[in-house]
Amino acid sequence: MIQYFDGGMGSMLNLQPGELPELLNINDPERVLAIHQAYADAGADIITANTFGANPLKYDNCAALVKAGVALAKKTGKRVALDLGPTGKLLQPLGELSFEDCYNAFAAVVKAGKDGADLVLIETMSDTYEMKAAVLAAKENCDLPVFVSMMFDEKGRLLTGADIPTAVALLEGLRVDVIGFNCGLGPQQLLPLVRELAACSSTPIMVNPNAGLPEVINGQTVYNVDAAEFAATMRDIAAIGVSYLGGCCGTTPAHIQALIENTRDIPDAVPSFKTDTRVTSYSECVTLGQKSIIIGERINPTGKKLLKQALRDNDMEYILREGIAQKECGAHILDVNVGLPEIDETKLLTRAVYELQAVLSTPLQLDSSDTQAMEAALRIYNGKPMVNSVNGKQSSMEAVFPLVQKYGGVVVCLCLDEDGIPETAAGRIAIAEKIIRTAAQYGIHKKDLAVDALTLTISTDNNNAVETLKAVDYVQHTLGVNTVLGVSNISFGLPNREAINVAFYTEAMARGLAAGIINPKSQGMMNAYYAHHALAGLDDSCTEYIRSATAVDTTVKAAEVTLQEAIVRGMKEESARCAQALLADTAPLAIISDHIIPALDKVGDGFEKNTVFLPQLLMSADAAKAAFDEIKAQMILSGGDRVKGEKIVIATVEGDIHDIGKNIVKVLLQNYGFDVIDLGKDVPCEAVLAAVQQQKVKLVGLSALMTTTVPNMEKTIRLLHEHTDAKVFVGGAVLTRDYAKMIDADWYARDAMESVRIAQDFFQ
Repeated sequence: MIQYFDGGMGSMLNLQPGELPELLNINDPERVLAIHQAYADAGADIITANTFGANPLKYDNCAALVKAGVALAKKTGKRVALDLGPTGKLLQPLGELSFEDCYNAFAAVVKAGKDGADLVLIETMSDTYEMKAAVLAAKENCDLPVFVSMMFDEKGRLLTGADIPTAVALLEGLRVDVIGFNCGLGPQQLLPLVRELAACSSTPIMVNPNAGLPEVINGQTVYNVDAAEFAATMRDIAAIGVSYLGGCCGTTPAHIQALIENTRDIPDAVPSFKTDTRVTSYSECVTLGQKSIIIGERINPTGKKLLKQALRDNDMEYILREGIAQKECGAHILDVNVGLPEIDETKLLTRAVYELQAVLSTPLQLDSSDTQAMEAALRIYNGKPMVNSVNGKQSSMEAVFPLVQKYGGVVVCLCLDEDGIPETAAGRIAIAEKIIRTAAQYGIHKKDLAVDALTLTISTDNNNAVETLKAVDYVQHTLGVNTVLGVSNISFGLPNREAINVAFYTEAMARGLAAGIINPKSQGMMNAYYAHHALAGLDDSCTEYIRSATAVDTTVKAAEVTLQEAIVRGMKEESARCAQALLADTAPLAIISDHIIPALDKVGDGFEKNTVFLPQLLMSADAAKAAFDEIKAQMILSGGDRVKGEKIVIATVEGDIHDIGKNIVKVLLQNYGFDVIDLGKDVPCEAVLAAVQQQKVKLVGLSALMTTTVPNMEKTIRLLHEHTDAKVFVGGAVLTRDYAKMIDADWYARDAMESVRIAQDFFQ
């Protein structure tokens, strides 16, 4: 049978502006308990504790609030969900909160509430990195089932860019118990997203929508889907195949009762098991086994003197340039190996992963024989990586498989064991089968394995290529496990190595090779790749082949990176250096207008077209800031005029302590040259008015995340319009364009880039 969650808590509490719901667990427990009981009486099986925003980043008495919240929910006699909502902060490198500090905040809530709870509900998540921190905090600090519910937009994207398959791959790798959606959208908008979730998930599904979208009627915020309509659409959702249903903002006990009555005859259903092999970053998903994919080999010190020196010098810019170059040349995944005897591999590998993920959305292959370094990198990796590698030695499997079992990943399995590398395909296949069997004992399905049959040079044995290709063919087609090969070893010790590499790579792809570890900067190897796919019928109308054959060489060389390119790619140090170089013969204002603003416009256009996502947008903004800082410093030294932009006041309205959106807007407006006066969060309307009057400001931006604080936004707008001629743009998760119009805002900004466009148009 389908199990039913309760509905909205915050929207039922009718909070006064500035009133924080979690404090009521101690200050007014009867009020909270009455709502819990109403949902229990309506038939809900699971009551969500009033702990959504209770974390130590917001409350000094977090543990007491959590314990009280769980105890109140427990009084209903129903199962209790310990509720973990987002922290309200962006994680590094996008924001200031570190991954481990975020983890610790969630861990404190879990420790405080686990004894009285029956499950942990991690909900309203819009960032895969924060989601991972919360899941690890739950799993490492309690034994309760872990449910994760995300907040997607109507295009099926999280705030930081992940689509549904990308998010599911991460969560299934972390082995959560239930995956689903809540908040942001009503049941009608969620319906197609639930279909997409069911198509890619093997994990039970939960769906807790809002009661439609918010509207203002007679000065009150209401939701536009009543109980009957809610229940009708939820029946369509239930029919897709779910295990848990409930409601979020705007839903009431009446909504839950109608939902139960209208769906109780539909049996619960777990999605069928999916066998897709997915490797992801925070926003990109690469599927093995469809087309052969390219793993870039250039961030590996073997045989690379310049990279070895860069690693010794801790030169991350060199590593970033190699990563960017490989991506632009066609790599789908980047191998990252920083192992040198004289360095701290744990420290350097984690930093390399962190820095690469700050500027690239390409998934990574974490490559290390040091299990301590591997675990550290797996922990901070934002996505589901490839893990290179495990082999048939018992000690190797015992070291690597528990890490993959915990953190998720697609493991590269080397066909060698205590006796070395077998000469024959049969010997290597036997090792592959042993690894597959052992992985299953750790709960790792063969879809999360990629067997490397190992490439040995033909200069030492004429049969080396033949035996490797036999093994690739058998593993890929008979065992049904994806294969991977490091290609270039085949030609070691021979002249004109690329000719051998190209031929071997082509034959391996013809045998079904799922992934080749190659140099994507090699024109011959890339020609072989695109030609193979065209010949194999895997390139519709030869589109990719034609594009590759006519493309201009985009290989990134240090001397050729312009300021615009550095900003677009989010390379902070490179941006600062480029700005310094330009200042030698270019006026500061010209650098801003001719280099920095066009770069930001390019990234902004991509963001608006959904080809660039929030992480890239913010990293480009940071790179632009680095360039701006150089320009400002030079102007101060030379005594020249400072860059002066039009003033804009921004604030999160009174009663609202969420400021992620406002902070993003601030960064972008500043990088477009505006003088931003940030009043912070929980700002009284009188304080906004005073700042506008004192600073003679003509444009104001207001943010609100909670429906309960929108009346304060309306009050602030009214006050500004009555006493100044300032115009106001508004934004926030609960707002829509129609909603903004109802509260008399002059503009609605659906995202940070639209705020920039509004400001540009206003001041032109």
